[in-house]
Amino acid sequence: MGLYSAPGNRTSTSVVSGDYGAASCHNRWRQPPNRGNTVASEQIARPTQSVTTPEPLAPAPPPEQCFETSRPIRTGDVDIENRLRLDGVARYLQDIGSDNLAAFGYDETDPLWIVRRTVIEVHRPAVWPDRMTLRRWCSAHSTRWSAMRVRLTSTADALIETEGFWIDIGADTGMPTRISDGLLESLGRTTDEHRLRWKPLLPATPPDTDDWDDRERTFHLRTTDIDPFNHVNNTTYWHAVEECLADRPELRRAPYRAVVEHLGPIYARDHVRLRTDGDETSLSVWFLVGSEVRAVARVEMLPREKV
Repeated sequence: MGLYSAPGNRTSTSVVSGDYGAASCHNRWRQPPNRGNTVASEQIARPTQSVTTPEPLAPAPPPEQCFETSRPIRTGDVDIENRLRLDGVARYLQDIGSDNLAAFGYDETDPLWIVRRTVIEVHRPAVWPDRMTLRRWCSAHSTRWSAMRVRLTSTADALIETEGFWIDIGADTGMPTRISDGLLESLGRTTDEHRLRWKPLLPATPPDTDDWDDRERTFHLRTTDIDPFNHVNNTTYWHAVEECLADRPELRRAPYRAVVEHLGPIYARDHVRLRTDGDETSLSVWFLVGSEVRAVARVEMLPREKV
């Protein structure tokens, strides 16, 4: 049936995790932290212009062409109103990515992946104790990276649409590597777009203004936020987004879109500051270490006619 058929009997696991410039690793390739072993930005063309109004996410193919799994929502992933948090969604996306690879043996040929961007569109929120169904497929790919869509639905009619820009990483080099022939063939079964290029959706630098004092806060990293490569795990960025949304609860009213784009890794002992800017319908967050922006996030309301 292919990569996105029902899971097989394999029990091995791989890890798809981390930010741009950081890869969590399979035990077999575990290495000590190395600040020099990061993904070179020149490996992916970085256009100067961002796309402020992204195109709609790609529609789903027939269910039999997708990889599907299910899981209950746990209380550790919900907020005070029992809604599934954004960091919970990001964790589910990492898990289904690992399960998808392991189910068909690609955890042996393509074990290491990092995410450059995650898009989460909450059309109808998931609420504990819902049971979630996750359906995953490829919406576009090149020879070294792919856009992976995941649709999350629930027994209580939740609908969350997501897309991640995932980069295949060489276990020996720590750099983008060619996707294996078998996996490329499987990815191509659900898309005709085989020349995927990186195009940022968000501005990489905050606006030029002198009044940041009231819109900047420290984001304290914890030991539990760090992966085996001494980098901050992907879900931690979503913790920061949730922290900023606490001051903008109106943006949580569905439908809304949340995006995180990674520009470079954040390390275990980095001092991170969050700089925020927004208007009535959106909030942008820049993750700064010193004067360098390492990531950027945006949450914005969606028009109700999109649902």
